[in-house]
Amino acid sequence: MSFILYPISSSNTYTMTRLKFLFCVFLSAWLLNACSSSTPEQTKIPPTEIKVVGESIAELTSPPLVPKPIGNREATKLIVNMEIVEKEGTMADGVKYLYWTFNGTVPGSFIRTRVGDEVEFHLKNHPNNKLPHNIDLHAVTGTGGGAASSFVAPGHEVTFSFKVLNPGLFVYHCATAPVAMHIANGMYGLILVEPEGGLPPVDKEYYIMQGDFYTKGKNGDPGLQPFDMQKAVDERPDYVVFNGRVGSLTGDNSLKAKVGETVRLFVGNGGPNMVSSFHVIGEIFDHVNVEGGGLVNHNVQTTLIPAGGASIVDFKCEVPGTFVIVDHSITRTFNKGSLGMLTVTGDENKQIYSGKQTEGIYQPEGSTIQNMPGEKVPDAPKATSHEERVALGKSVFAKTCQACHQENGQGIPNAFPPLAKSDFLNADVNRAIGVVLHGKTGEVMVNGAKFNGVMPAQVLSDEEIANVLTFVYSSWGNKKQEIKPAMVASQRAH
Repeated sequence: MSFILYPISSSNTYTMTRLKFLFCVFLSAWLLNACSSSTPEQTKIPPTEIKVVGESIAELTSPPLVPKPIGNREATKLIVNMEIVEKEGTMADGVKYLYWTFNGTVPGSFIRTRVGDEVEFHLKNHPNNKLPHNIDLHAVTGTGGGAASSFVAPGHEVTFSFKVLNPGLFVYHCATAPVAMHIANGMYGLILVEPEGGLPPVDKEYYIMQGDFYTKGKNGDPGLQPFDMQKAVDERPDYVVFNGRVGSLTGDNSLKAKVGETVRLFVGNGGPNMVSSFHVIGEIFDHVNVEGGGLVNHNVQTTLIPAGGASIVDFKCEVPGTFVIVDHSITRTFNKGSLGMLTVTGDENKQIYSGKQTEGIYQPEGSTIQNMPGEKVPDAPKATSHEERVALGKSVFAKTCQACHQENGQGIPNAFPPLAKSDFLNADVNRAIGVVLHGKTGEVMVNGAKFNGVMPAQVLSDEEIANVLTFVYSSWGNKKQEIKPAMVASQRAH
């Protein structure tokens, strides 16, 4: 490199000073460019050439738990032992399903590795199983992600090896034909490949995986439900759930954290068909590894996770409460089961979230109902017979109650209690009238299941309440009883 300096009069000090400044800037840029030709990123050892040190048995965990972080350990030979088990389990209360599993759970065990590890994979097919299976790990660079080397019959074991080259969160699943059927029966899980040096530390880590299930019966139909291939082909799932079943992350099974703690969720979507719109109600994701890879997004409300994909989301718990985990394709959550909970305990922070401060009556037309002069507010129709009361009540139910308790009175598991064959309703008619009149907050037990929510007081006349409750009591296996407006008026006076 050469520089041309033109003669300058010694009297022109301004020009000389400026040229000296420009020369220094140019020289600094050249030196910086020369140094950057050997950045740490470029001098890193390629993953294919990372040497392994020793060997160890992989720690595998069942959902929602994850193995301890890799941290700074060197690459090693990692031995993974996985067993395929076909077993009957619970899809929802009263609903059984024959799951096909990796290590006995849906999703299968969480596998944690680091870049450069050489994984020796042992896949066993339990002798009591009926079908052959295999495994396709999206973290594998090789034919079929390992599927071509891992086809295994009941009572047999296969071994294959691979070196993990790319950091990220990856899905694994069975890839035996028909592939959709094997995946839809629960054969999927996650494998994490940490970068050198590990992931940034957090206080809590959990493992969640969404899946869609297709049964011969409709959602909620009791008994052992077989897989329905036509529904799977039509992409009409009866259940869309987290971790293999309705309620897997609710109640006593909810995830736990404390105020001030940072939480990391490793989230996968086994599919086989549905895309997940993953969201935690009341939280914002500080960091999201988009599709489980190296692209990091910040301050995210809802992240898309494709079938066969994954994401890593981090956030800090700032206030206490129950934070509901959902697929924000929201009817799946409240009608098909994709609902979980994160329970955060600790001190409140009123500056961040006040909670309810005031409550008053909202009357958009003023303090009294506004009417046209001489116009009379119409009363609810009065029933002249039990049959007419049932018919009028059915109309009220459709407009007021059906969205939550459903057309058949079955309710929505973990959200709204059933009215059909309801021991809660049938035990105390006056209590039922009071709930409609005054609302109900807190935990109730209905037909052996706990529900914890809020039912607001209904703005209905005595006649309308008598009609709708008569309809409910006359339907779905409840005791036949007619509720009269006078009974409602008596409870309203209490």
